[in-house]
Amino acid sequence: MEKVSHNQQLIIEGAGCASCVGKIEGALKATLGVVSAEMNFADRTVTVYGTAKTKELIKAVESAGYNAKPIDDSSATDALDEKEAADFAYYKKLMRDTFIALSLGVPLMIYSIVVGEMTVETNLERMSWLVVGILTFGVMYFSGKHFYVGAWKSFKNHSANMDTLIALGTGTAWVYSMVVVFAPDAVPLMARHVYFEATAMIIGLIDLGLALEIKARGKTSEAIKRLIGLQAKTATVVRDNKEVQIGIEQVLFNDIVKVKPGEKIPVDGVVLEGHTSIDESMLTGEPMPVEKAEEDEVVAGTLNKSGMIMFKATRVGKDTALAQIINMVKRAQNSKPPIGRLADVISAFFVPVVMIISVLSALAWLNFGPEPAIAFAIVSATTVLIIACPCALGLATPMSVMVGVGKAAEAGVLIRNGEALQTASKITAMILDKTGTITEGAPKVTDIVLAKATDEKDVLQLAASLESGSEHPLAQAIVESALDKDIELLKIEAFNAITGFGVEANCNNKALLFGNDKLMKLKGIDLTGFVEQAQSLAKEAKTPMYFAVDGELAAIIAVADPIKSDSISAIKRLQTNGIRVIMLTGDNKETAAAVAKKAGISEFLAEVLPEDKANKVKELQEGGEIVGMTGDGINDAP
Repeated sequence: MEKVSHNQQLIIEGAGCASCVGKIEGALKATLGVVSAEMNFADRTVTVYGTAKTKELIKAVESAGYNAKPIDDSSATDALDEKEAADFAYYKKLMRDTFIALSLGVPLMIYSIVVGEMTVETNLERMSWLVVGILTFGVMYFSGKHFYVGAWKSFKNHSANMDTLIALGTGTAWVYSMVVVFAPDAVPLMARHVYFEATAMIIGLIDLGLALEIKARGKTSEAIKRLIGLQAKTATVVRDNKEVQIGIEQVLFNDIVKVKPGEKIPVDGVVLEGHTSIDESMLTGEPMPVEKAEEDEVVAGTLNKSGMIMFKATRVGKDTALAQIINMVKRAQNSKPPIGRLADVISAFFVPVVMIISVLSALAWLNFGPEPAIAFAIVSATTVLIIACPCALGLATPMSVMVGVGKAAEAGVLIRNGEALQTASKITAMILDKTGTITEGAPKVTDIVLAKATDEKDVLQLAASLESGSEHPLAQAIVESALDKDIELLKIEAFNAITGFGVEANCNNKALLFGNDKLMKLKGIDLTGFVEQAQSLAKEAKTPMYFAVDGELAAIIAVADPIKSDSISAIKRLQTNGIRVIMLTGDNKETAAAVAKKAGISEFLAEVLPEDKANKVKELQEGGEIVGMTGDGINDAP
């Protein structure tokens, strides 16, 4: 039987630097049956494509000196929780290690700045520096042990990484300093200095850099966890004329699925029976529920708001729209940009090159330096290792990212990684979501058009009292409008929600109706002269609804999602800076056109799904654009 190639994901443990990536990928690619292997150093996961078994992949990773665990899609949430817990524990350990190292390193650094060169001239100084040397060794053991363990693993695997350089740099600095303390005469007078502060500071600062990196990457799994959380856990299917509740992974193609009000749609399908309104905000970002009837499509993860429906499953398991969104986010997080691949190559050569330079420096001093040539050669080689010790790689980049991310967070912008931060400066096209990004994301009452000489406050009081029994976003907007004006809500009776039309109830012996034009026609309400006004409001990206009292139209109440106060100025600023602005939205074309016109955007696409947004980004990138995407919800994540 022919083996089928497929993707597998592993969590890697023990990868401490970017140069580890090449070794892990190389070990996996050398495994029989592996077509490709790509590691994401940011979240320590590797995606492998091929026919190799999981056991073989884990064995390959272990042969490179690291540990690996498989990520199972069926327990993806548990795997992420486990990884987060492990990361948090490691973060706390690194912060503790940082505190220990810097508690010694910072005072020594201050002392060196104030006093100058840390020399060893008297017996008292020798004893003092001996104590400091012992304390520094404690820092190396408690705070820097993982560097030396990593370097030893690399040595056993006949390779070198950043741990190697850190171990050599800090270890050599400590050994050299102890030689100066115990045998100062063996070292030239001008080189008779100790470097304990360098060892402690390098270990402390790189530990801090690693801790900051873990803190930053802790956010990367949140989007996937939230997406997985949208999935229903069970489904009610009809088999052999009986309703059976099963796990969603057991739902089969063409199964008949039953969904009650308040339940999530478990898989994608087509409605066979029933009428309901479904909250598709997780998919489109739009807060307004969508009416569904026979032959309409429903999507996994969306919420059934009102009626009971029966539908036929058309896409199940990994084929559902939600599963594909989750996979898109995973691929985006695990994809490696060209600059990332370049960094891996550089880091793979950096350590050997530094070690070669160190040896060449020693040889140069041995052959051309003054006496004592051996002492100067050792000092020179040690200095190269100490200076090249990658505190900049371990600290400067995370610190720069932290400052940039912190400043962005103050403005409400959350940046996932440093690569995104760097690329943002080169953006040529900015894609904006509509709902919640350009607009406020919550419907509000914008117009109340009275049909007869009645008081607007009385109309709003009755309408809000009626809608207080509904969970529809339009209803909530009307209730909030009344409460904002300190209007007291009245008690209602005989409340009835008419799916796809509106609601009705009695209040103070008055028969109230609120809904669309279909409801008004159904109940015989005359709309003469008001349909045109409703259509005019609709052209302004507003949703007009009719309110009738005792069989007569009382008012048209329009609700809209208003544009944010600073959206227009922000869009103008982008355009002034030469950035092409495009709006993508899951909302209808009329509303999208009205909002785009108000916001000053000439390019827009309406009624798009998350995969359509992702495809538009790819299309622009293929055209040479550097694209930024701004959204407020999970549906914008891909």
